[in-house]
Amino acid sequence: MPDLFGEIEPGVAEVVPFDGGARAYSYSVPAALKDTLQVGQLVRVPLGGRVSLGVVWRYPAEPPPAAKLRSIILLEHEQPVMTPDCCKLAEWMAGYYGCGLNSVLETVLPAAIRKGVRPVLRRLLTLVAPPAPEALEKLRRKAPRQAQVIDYLAGQPGPADRAKMVDGIGVAQPAVDALIKSGVVKEDASVLWRVAYDDPFAEGEVVAARGHDLNPQQVTAVASISATLDSKAFRAHLLHGVTGSGKTEVYVALIRKVVAEGGSAIFLVPEVALTPQTVGRLRSRLADLGAKVVVWHSHLSAGERFDAWMAMSLGQARVVVGARSAVFAPLPNLRLIVVDEEHEPSFKQGETPMYHGRDVAVMRASMLGIPCVLGSATPSLETWKNAQAGRYVLDPMPKRVDDRPMPAFRIVDMRREVLHLKGQHILSRELTDGIRERLQRREQSILFLNRRGHSRSLVCPDCGESVQCARCSVSLTLHRTDDTARCHLCNHQERAPVVCPQCRSPKVRWKGYGTQKVEETIAHLFPRAKVARIDADTMSKKDRFRQVLSDFRAGKYDLLLGTQMIAKGLDFPRVTLVGIIDADLSLQLPDFRAGERTFQLLTQVAGRAGRGDLEGVVVVQSFQPATDPIQFAKRLDFEGFAAAELERRAEFGYPPDRHLIRHVFRGRNAEKVNFVAEAWVKELERLHPGVAEVRGPAPCPFEKVQDQHRVHIWYLVSGVKSFLAALLPLRAKVLRDEDVIDVIDVDAQDCA
Repeated sequence: MPDLFGEIEPGVAEVVPFDGGARAYSYSVPAALKDTLQVGQLVRVPLGGRVSLGVVWRYPAEPPPAAKLRSIILLEHEQPVMTPDCCKLAEWMAGYYGCGLNSVLETVLPAAIRKGVRPVLRRLLTLVAPPAPEALEKLRRKAPRQAQVIDYLAGQPGPADRAKMVDGIGVAQPAVDALIKSGVVKEDASVLWRVAYDDPFAEGEVVAARGHDLNPQQVTAVASISATLDSKAFRAHLLHGVTGSGKTEVYVALIRKVVAEGGSAIFLVPEVALTPQTVGRLRSRLADLGAKVVVWHSHLSAGERFDAWMAMSLGQARVVVGARSAVFAPLPNLRLIVVDEEHEPSFKQGETPMYHGRDVAVMRASMLGIPCVLGSATPSLETWKNAQAGRYVLDPMPKRVDDRPMPAFRIVDMRREVLHLKGQHILSRELTDGIRERLQRREQSILFLNRRGHSRSLVCPDCGESVQCARCSVSLTLHRTDDTARCHLCNHQERAPVVCPQCRSPKVRWKGYGTQKVEETIAHLFPRAKVARIDADTMSKKDRFRQVLSDFRAGKYDLLLGTQMIAKGLDFPRVTLVGIIDADLSLQLPDFRAGERTFQLLTQVAGRAGRGDLEGVVVVQSFQPATDPIQFAKRLDFEGFAAAELERRAEFGYPPDRHLIRHVFRGRNAEKVNFVAEAWVKELERLHPGVAEVRGPAPCPFEKVQDQHRVHIWYLVSGVKSFLAALLPLRAKVLRDEDVIDVIDVDAQDCA
């Protein structure tokens, strides 16, 4: 590993305390720790008038005199909780995303680590010197509890768990301690690891225990990336493979190579719950190498997260699969990072530090000199431009496995269709007929609508009012399952009104539709069909999502209806029809990326069809069928779409032509928020004219969220570091109004 922090100078170390602000402080190293202290270890240090927990950050090249410094108090764990490259990565994040090191560490390290949680020890007792019969009888009279412990241990086939024995036979701890002190009983302590090696997300799916023979395009991709692995140099690879092309088999082959050579790997996915097949496949295919796979996800308890983190640090786990925060896993000898579905917006964190998991993965790989593989059928335009410019290696996989055909794409113009529909205007005639045919042939269908709930808004025809959330500037959505009206921004709920809240008219009507209403329509049209609905309302229980997918694969359901939760990572061979009910929904968003995300969503959802031996059909319902995203998606022409969209972006100077930094101001007083934002822009342009193209301030598309009024400013810049060098000092000096909070989002993905 390259030296990331300069030469080690014993005697002084820099430590970043978790509650000490945004920088590192110098401390003298006690003599007892001089030979053992390592970068990344947890220590306790004096800070002000208190003791703080922190991370050993570096040994400074030019340390101050140790005699003038306060000393590190103690070492918390011998095993480091951060790798040296992650320390440098955290520094890069703090600089690039414009935040303090303490904010970055809150993201990098699990809360249990930062709070000083210690490992749970399992204490085992063994009877090593049983007393003679006479001595034991004497012990029964004088210390019956000790005799009871001896009898218990004598009846055990092996070492006994101390805690279970104490609870089981009801003896006190002093009786056990006395036997240990006398040498009659021996105690061994070991860490009890609560690591989710048998994670429920990996169960319930049929996975391949052994690999398939790779086809020529997979062999070529593996060879290309393996060459980078063997060269021990950094290169980013874009694995651009159509849906069903077998990208996962390429990932597995590469991870097997890394593990077989003694290395470790990180596998990032948009959401762990959506990839049970991938996790199961990895585990089964790495079993012969003895490599354990940890799944890093939000359902782990604080103790499980602590133990999983320490197990990774100790090298007990060699592969981690997880969402964006798994990019910080403290794996020793990290040799490969994979980012699957790299285009997904969920890789971008929505709170400080607003990092992008894909970009952080590329940076970490660069620091370590290892390959980073970015995989997608619909790459982000940022990644695609890097590949076109030669900064990333492009590894194309243009065909499906076994040369299976791509699904046929049929677009239904709903402007004409509604003229022929009677009674219901949700499912077109072509989609209805397609579902009926699949039911008759005992094949399966998937319907996609990225809007949950029953109806999206309530409108009064008398006064024209719609029912808005009291805390947010959005309409309430009807949820028929419990007759509530809900806000999908702040989760406010109230009883669904039966009269207009403004004029009390009983003529109020709910407009639009969501997955609940589609489910009702299907039940009316196909009463015998077995339908499963997957959205945030139905998947509240921990294992429900996994169970529904398992049942669908087993043929217990005829039709799967859902939101974006079903748009990716699913492989069902008997699905031959995919219906996209409202393809225009994402086009309506006030975001310059709306076209890109619509194209990606259509292509990804369509990719669920025809993945087995049966050919698939995709029916797309649209009121704007002539738009570029829909027409390019129909032809499955990513390169054509990307070329047209990149040209359009360059015309307006949007990413990836330049970086977008979004500056959001929010507060309860709308006038004050507007005043502070406008005054800030004037001051920035006065002191740093031309440092960026400034657009705004303007109200955010969602102008009010949770009683906070919001305005934003866009900065379009060629270089992030140079701009932040001007912005951050001025921000610290000027923006001090406690009633107005401002947040900076570098490389913003969400403009709402």
